Amino acid sequence: MLMQDDMPVVSLRDTDVYQENRLIIKHLNFDIHRGEFVYLIGKTGSGKTSLLKTIYADLEVQQGEVNVVGFQVHQIKSKEVPYLRRKLGIIFQDFELFTDRSVEENLKFVLKATGWKDKSLIQERINYVLEQVGLQNTQKKFPHQLSGGEQQRVAIARALLNRPEIILADEPTGNLDPTVGKEILHLFAEINRKGTAVLMATHQHNFIKEFPSRVIYCENGSIKDINKKRIIEKIQ
Repeated sequence: MLMQDDMPVVSLRDTDVYQENRLIIKHLNFDIHRGEFVYLIGKTGSGKTSLLKTIYADLEVQQGEVNVVGFQVHQIKSKEVPYLRRKLGIIFQDFELFTDRSVEENLKFVLKATGWKDKSLIQERINYVLEQVGLQNTQKKFPHQLSGGEQQRVAIARALLNRPEIILADEPTGNLDPTVGKEILHLFAEINRKGTAVLMATHQHNFIKEFPSRVIYCENGSIKDINKKRIIEKIQ
């Protein structure tokens, strides 16, 4: 693992993205830097999820180089993948919470699985991340007792537990109504303002107007990389 302060948190060079041996996106070249907020947009099937899976080493890199938070994902060994993912916050559309465990138990499971042992530090960290997402009083509740927006906030809290260098969010508002979705966007923006990079796949193009930022657009097997300045100029 190589890591320098000036290195991007994500860097792809001449990377092809495959899904079950089918080429989805070809010749990707882009960097995401520390503290950057990037939207990943495109039609269903354009490769957004496959690109995210490539970044967090769920899909094999068959061509090119992928460097993520100091890990060379194109050469990564299976035993190294959990260590890569500890430095990432991964958030899904369908929350993926344990339905038979309380909010506190969901978060405690992740901390214990990633090497936390001190009970007081575990509880302190759980309290902190739940406060960050505005759910201080939900520790003993179970997922079915929470709204969809609250469940996604728990998933975001879970992603923050190990102080990730970048959040990878795959359609995090896809199962939420527009008002709640906008609240989740504002939460991501606040997390980003505190220094964590965010790469968010979304169909909600109105988010870009709400919170202008750089856009990576997947289309016809390639990407367009539109910087924040151009986005703001278009909106104005």
